Amino acid sequence: MGWMLSMNNFNDPIIRQLGLISYTKVLSMMHQFTHFRKNVKMKDEIWLVQHPPVFTQGKSSKKNIPSDIIGIPCIKTDRGGQITYHGPGQQILYFMLDLRYRKINLSTLVRLLETIAIHTLHHFRIPGYRCSGLPGVYINKKKICSIGLRIKYGCSLHGLSINISMDITPFLYINPCGTNMFVTQMSHFIPHISIDEVLPILISNCISLLREESNNK
Repeated sequence: MGWMLSMNNFNDPIIRQLGLISYTKVLSMMHQFTHFRKNVKMKDEIWLVQHPPVFTQGKSSKKNIPSDIIGIPCIKTDRGGQITYHGPGQQILYFMLDLRYRKINLSTLVRLLETIAIHTLHHFRIPGYRCSGLPGVYINKKKICSIGLRIKYGCSLHGLSINISMDITPFLYINPCGTNMFVTQMSHFIPHISIDEVLPILISNCISLLREESNNK
């Protein structure tokens, strides 16, 4: 069952919990939302989502990949980045932000999303870090958080995914995000951790770091 969290401050995004929902449905919803707000002033939104098992191929990928891998559908999409995997137990945050209004560019947004993930991991004493030249967040030379974005009409679509407690076996069938790195997740460091434990920290970091970015303008 979904829920919505709305702050009084217009600069704070609406947070929507959409639960487990298909990738194609959310992709359509993101584009509808972004097209509608092209000429209408609307509050920014962040959507909290999990997907049924799916591979997604970003625009940076030059390989032609099959329509499914090990029985899991593979969908070409319009975000940046290459191929990755989504499945239950991985928390995804889709950021529908008006970058013109917030006066931030794509590189600033990528760094902001990385910081949200890093602060969340550090809260649980998991030492996440950036890796120069590779978007996302890493631990012990393994990837735990992926970032893929698109900018349209000055607004962002897509966002970040953080591996919490999931079956990471499907990552073995691809070259995640075009790197040769292995993938890890929070449950490797904290057994039995759940999305319900992590989500309030993620939300708190999203709101506080977006406020901080706005206050710096």
